[in-house]
Amino acid sequence: MSKVLTLHDADVRAPTVRAKALVFEDPASRELLDRAACIAGSDATVLIIGETGTGKELLARHVHERSGRTGPFVAVNCGAFSEMLVEAEFFGHEAGAFTGAQQSRMGWFEAAQRGTLFLDEIGDLPMPMQVKLLRVLQERQVVRLGARKTIDVDVRLIAATNIDLERAVEAGHFRRDLYYRLNIATLTLPRLAERPGDIIALAEHFIGVYRKRLGLGEVSLSEAARSALLAHPWPGNIRELENVIHYALIVGAGAEVAVDALNLRAGPPPSTTATAPLRSRDQAENAPAEPFELLRRAIAQVMDSGDPDLFSSIERETVSVAFDHCHRNQVHTAALLGISRNVLRAQLKRFGLLQPRGRPVPARVPATDEHVPSTCQMR
Repeated sequence: MSKVLTLHDADVRAPTVRAKALVFEDPASRELLDRAACIAGSDATVLIIGETGTGKELLARHVHERSGRTGPFVAVNCGAFSEMLVEAEFFGHEAGAFTGAQQSRMGWFEAAQRGTLFLDEIGDLPMPMQVKLLRVLQERQVVRLGARKTIDVDVRLIAATNIDLERAVEAGHFRRDLYYRLNIATLTLPRLAERPGDIIALAEHFIGVYRKRLGLGEVSLSEAARSALLAHPWPGNIRELENVIHYALIVGAGAEVAVDALNLRAGPPPSTTATAPLRSRDQAENAPAEPFELLRRAIAQVMDSGDPDLFSSIERETVSVAFDHCHRNQVHTAALLGISRNVLRAQLKRFGLLQPRGRPVPARVPATDEHVPSTCQMR
């Protein structure tokens, strides 16, 4: 019997990109589960690396439950709050600390006292907050906004990311000292396609969940459906698999899921997915060089133009082309460029590429008259 992790309140949560179940049937998954068990009993900070929809929060909850800590598990998405509000959310505030702060409120660290604080999308944390988070991890104390008194916190931190933090450090978008503070115990969740032994087990789990909700009898997968599930690349990982099974049970009839009810789609090209930065350095180095050779020639031509603000112009073109290539999706663009969403938004505002209300985005002026190849492949 394979180990299955599920969200306790999955039935009442709105649909999101998070995975709602995680199984450990594949050998790679079982090895990961053993490693998580070894880490859980310590107080070491944990960094979970994996694509969107692979089950990072479920793994974090499992580590917390095996840790023996008596406090709660508090999950926070670092990309869900503005830079102005994130400090108050992290550390809390006193009444009158800022406009609208009518009463005192504890922050996430206090809320997770003697428990675990899970920071998802840690790469989206603004640089000023990275400094303050590092200080809390070192001193184990927080100070609420508008207060001077320090509050001791006993919190185990688990961070998660779907971007390559090493590359973010090299690009100057993530603090090196914070990265080393977080990267003590690392758990890497492979893509669903890289652990095929989990696919059928997960599909059968979701069949059990949704057949009960839909009032169906016993339902099984046909052999053709099993083969199709195993052959699919699963760009959306576990969340995509759940949606496929849910849809199949809605439109299918009878006690067996046929292959034509699965509605499998190829998904977006790999270069536009939110997890493109997880390509290994070896993969990047072994990629075809032709596009970069064309790009170097184009940059050389731009240099001959005598642009007084050359670097900024090239930077603007890179961000602009990437934004257009990803259909103006900020999450995909940030992932494609290997930067956080907050950094991307700052760049888009800097170059006037965010559409003001009631006004169209200004047209992008090419750097030269000749075609400049897409810079979306720049890493």
